[in-house]
Amino acid sequence: MRCTREEYEIFKLTRRYVTRDRRYLKLGGALLGMSGRDRAKFIRKLGKAAGEISPRELGVLLDRGWRERGTAAWLIAVAGRTEFRERLGELLLASAGPFAGQDYCVALATFGTSADADLLVAYLDRYLPRLDLYYDQTAALGALLLLDAKLRTDNAARFLVPGGLWQQWIDGPPSKERDDPDEYREFIGMLCAFTDEAAKHCSI
Repeated sequence: MRCTREEYEIFKLTRRYVTRDRRYLKLGGALLGMSGRDRAKFIRKLGKAAGEISPRELGVLLDRGWRERGTAAWLIAVAGRTEFRERLGELLLASAGPFAGQDYCVALATFGTSADADLLVAYLDRYLPRLDLYYDQTAALGALLLLDAKLRTDNAARFLVPGGLWQQWIDGPPSKERDDPDEYREFIGMLCAFTDEAAKHCSI
């Protein structure tokens, strides 16, 4: 069966920006496991791609599956396309699929404003009370702590008080790892450093 013109365009777009060199698998924590040389090459190509993709094409990717959405979030972060802030916040809050939530958190942390912090707070307000769900709470808290440090705010404080939502979520079923929240902040910070590095190779 022949595909439509629209389907073919989406296929080309995905092949160019998402699946080429298995890019979608190398974003996030996988970057930390790369050798310095491989990571530098990957980040250089990521920056170039972020400068080449159009806002319309990013919108198309955000309407697709987790691979496309996660990759689009990184390209948005690298290019500093803050016009997608609300869209990323909506996708994070919807938690409609696996894997991409951390990428939205990285993008919001990269943007680095109080508006981005508000979106992370909204996510934590909704999903920390869900003791049965393990989605992207750790990434969102890490990103919020990172923004608190940058903006000199204390948005995360109310989640971290003894007996507060964070402790309740950690203690709730299923049992979660009791890592220091600052470790999540450091992790998101390292990922944001990669977006900053890639941005040096981005020309819009």
